[in-house]
Amino acid sequence: MMDVLFKVAIPGILNRKVVICLEFSPNSSFMYFICGLVILFVVAQSVFFLLRAVRRAKALHIDTGVIRRTISASALFTIAPALAILIGVISLSQFLGLPLPWLRLSVLGALTYELPAAQSAASAMNVTSTSTLVTDPTVFSAIAWVMTVGILSGIIVVLFGLKKIENGLDRIREKDARKSALLMDSLFLGMICAFTGLLFADIKKGLPGFIPIAVALVSMILMAFCGLLIRKCQVKWLEQYALPFCMLGGMLAAIPLTTLMGGAL
Repeated sequence: MMDVLFKVAIPGILNRKVVICLEFSPNSSFMYFICGLVILFVVAQSVFFLLRAVRRAKALHIDTGVIRRTISASALFTIAPALAILIGVISLSQFLGLPLPWLRLSVLGALTYELPAAQSAASAMNVTSTSTLVTDPTVFSAIAWVMTVGILSGIIVVLFGLKKIENGLDRIREKDARKSALLMDSLFLGMICAFTGLLFADIKKGLPGFIPIAVALVSMILMAFCGLLIRKCQVKWLEQYALPFCMLGGMLAAIPLTTLMGGAL
């Protein structure tokens, strides 16, 4: 419940404070309205730049058929990332409701960041279960703030430092292309290692604590299989769909693995 305080003045009667209790829900119509407005604005931006791009292409005398094929191909290749985003929205919706994950993952954010950020904030607020809908407005607002503020560092760095970073990488690449490739691979592996640590967070709890590791191994095997199909069998279309396929496979595997290893569904 959320208490809203009003001060009411009635002629001839002393001023009184009236407390009205409103029930908070992450899935309220107000949340849908606010999140829908933001997403509508972003969609409007996309349409605006699409129309400008088409207009510019026509000004450059690019064939209309080429423009249409380019738009169609681009739209088709957004399906695979959209599947991964949809999975993320579904995963977070049981904890944070549908509107906030829908907003976060539709505009800015990724499941690899949003879920750990939400879990960290929830843990700080003494919320241990991420499978139960948050109904405390204080906890929900704290999680939303952490998810929002935590990702701003990347935006600020890109806004003010991207040009310097690119220039530095270009200088390294010019001096030694091999070292430049090793540096980028090391940065990527460092990021992966940071998230991999979450897999081992509950191993002290016994066999159920190894469920995330088992699910990750299943996903790794599926990704390796997809890699073989892409490289050896030349199934090039799978490049865009390997990630959502492996995510879905891992999620499906998590159900029997949780049952077999004594976890709670």
